[in-house]
Amino acid sequence: MAVLRGPVEVANRTGTWRLYYRWIAVAAVLLSFPGCGRPAPASLTVSAAASLQEAISEAARAYRGAHIDLNYGASGALARQILNGAPVDVFLSAAPQPVDELSARGLLLPGTRRDLLRNDLVLIGPSVHSFEDLGSPAVKVVALGDPASVPAGDYGRQVLTALHLWERVQPKLVLAKDVRQVLSYVSTGNADAGIVYATDAKSEPNVRVAATAPPGTHAPVLYPVAVIRTTHAPDAARAFADYLAGPAARKIFEAHGFEPVKP
Repeated sequence: MAVLRGPVEVANRTGTWRLYYRWIAVAAVLLSFPGCGRPAPASLTVSAAASLQEAISEAARAYRGAHIDLNYGASGALARQILNGAPVDVFLSAAPQPVDELSARGLLLPGTRRDLLRNDLVLIGPSVHSFEDLGSPAVKVVALGDPASVPAGDYGRQVLTALHLWERVQPKLVLAKDVRQVLSYVSTGNADAGIVYATDAKSEPNVRVAATAPPGTHAPVLYPVAVIRTTHAPDAARAFADYLAGPAARKIFEAHGFEPVKP
């Protein structure tokens, strides 16, 4: 038997379908916005040596896998922050020793540590030409990162000791909290000379490189990277560490004067 529908019923059915299609259209628009319909990217805190500031900032801006919050400082000081419970996901140090200390305390995520970059140590100053000039009476103030917490300062101490200059230069030293402060002391004329990484000297147009530390006068300048065991996002932290060792980040580091360590 045929069922006859009146005009009111037909109108109700038509309105229902129109409403249904409107909801589909609204859902499609909402899903088209970034962040809708998929998990938000992880947020990672990355502590990095001060000498990496320009390079790692550029690499982090180019990364799309997570939001990166950067924290810079002397490697030893950053390691102490992690030892004291700072919520850090990835650590990039300017020397192996701070990472060794964290490893000894069981604070590294197993399998994530690797040597990432190499660097050179240089002498900067407007009127010096060699490390031996630091012993001259004409040189009154020499800026050096504090060897107790700044890897560049420890490497500098090694160089001065190997060249038999440490005893003569030590009374002239002004100790800086990181290599960027050494650059500032020399570029502003508050120090006659300083010892920094080659990449730091490259980043500051107002300083002059006088000499490169002779081979064998200091331990190799290596930058390790590792994921911290207490990270809240281990997969995202591993992915970012892998990215830093990959070809895209490698090009950025090379542009800033670093030498990537080959796998």
